[in-house]
Amino acid sequence: DFFIQTANSIVGGASGGPAKVAVIASALEGMVSGSSVANTVGSGAVTIPLMKRTGYKAEFAGAVEAAASTGGQIMPPIMGAAAFLMAEMVGVPYSTVAVKAILPALLYFTGIFVMVHLEAKKEGLRGLSKEELPNFWKLCGKSGYLLLPLVLLITLLAMGWRTMATCAMVATAAAILVSMLRQDTRLNFSRFCDALENAARSTIGVGVACATAGIIAGVVTMTGLGQVLITAIVKLAGDYTIIALFLTMIACIILGMGVPTTANYVIMATTCAPILIAMDIPPMAAHMFVFYFGIVADITPPVALAAYAGAAIAKGNPMKTGLNATRLAIAAFIIPYIFALSPAMLFIDTTVLEVAQIILTSFIGMFMVAIGLEGYLLIHVKWPLRIVSVLGGLCLIHPGLATDIIGILVLASVVMSQIASKRKHTAKIA
Repeated sequence: DFFIQTANSIVGGASGGPAKVAVIASALEGMVSGSSVANTVGSGAVTIPLMKRTGYKAEFAGAVEAAASTGGQIMPPIMGAAAFLMAEMVGVPYSTVAVKAILPALLYFTGIFVMVHLEAKKEGLRGLSKEELPNFWKLCGKSGYLLLPLVLLITLLAMGWRTMATCAMVATAAAILVSMLRQDTRLNFSRFCDALENAARSTIGVGVACATAGIIAGVVTMTGLGQVLITAIVKLAGDYTIIALFLTMIACIILGMGVPTTANYVIMATTCAPILIAMDIPPMAAHMFVFYFGIVADITPPVALAAYAGAAIAKGNPMKTGLNATRLAIAAFIIPYIFALSPAMLFIDTTVLEVAQIILTSFIGMFMVAIGLEGYLLIHVKWPLRIVSVLGGLCLIHPGLATDIIGILVLASVVMSQIASKRKHTAKIA
């Protein structure tokens, strides 16, 4: 509730405010939630009805929540517990994984946020009234303390203080103590027992999933299936890395269907990541690549569990919701290719100046991709210009001076074309 109200206080009054609230709230909730489906149901119960009331179609409302909730699984610092596993498997500190995952995750949410904004402008949708919006500073003063256990957990992990399990225990104790500060969050004996019961139920689910993933990983290793898969894809790809990436993407989406985040990553890391490492892709980029595509299985039809959960709340068509969610989450299908082919996006083998350039051009690129997919900027954008806009956006997202120059020129032409079209449209109305 604190995450949702915080998002409401920031963007609730903007055009299409409830959808933007869903994006921000899901990003915040996803940082600590281990399931995209649970995230969709949790925050979607509030945000989806608000989106529909504002004027968004049922399928679009469900898709926004599903795409944003799925993105929560790739959002540092927790990443559905995958950050901790990735640190173990790649052999780097936890803080390194969290830092390298920041830019791709922010680009993902930027893409969704911009498309939601353009959809609202295109449909003429408004935000919530001032009476419905909470005050940000009052909200932080009243409930901001609830974030203290999370801040403590991240700080301890970043410092490398003892083991991850010890850090988790300390943060859990802090959560109990913090809950005592106000009467409305205070844990009495009954609520404390309920919390223990819910924690045990959640732990059993994660434990079973991880155990099953361990069995799968063991079978893959002992039977040599992993090596067979690596050999087959490398042979098919030949000297073309892009083919290996595409085939690995398909494998990840299929293997990730209906699998919880933590188990999902374990399966991807043991079966698919070695394929890319064999193609000389840096281990961190390889693991991030397979993790991303394992996660987007939750919104990719035909088995799009998060999208179906959103459709159920929105009372919309599940397949249309899944397709809308896939379109909104297009960044998740683009960004992994970029950092696999050019690891500079993950801050690998790069300089501070290059990082600054990558950040600036990547965000502008996502904006252009969103324009092309939504077909709207100042007024409706025609199909030829939409295609050009998407291609120009991809050039900007891909690190490199030549591609950046091409992307900027395309951006300038798209903006000038829209300004001219807007003037003609205004003149006709006048």
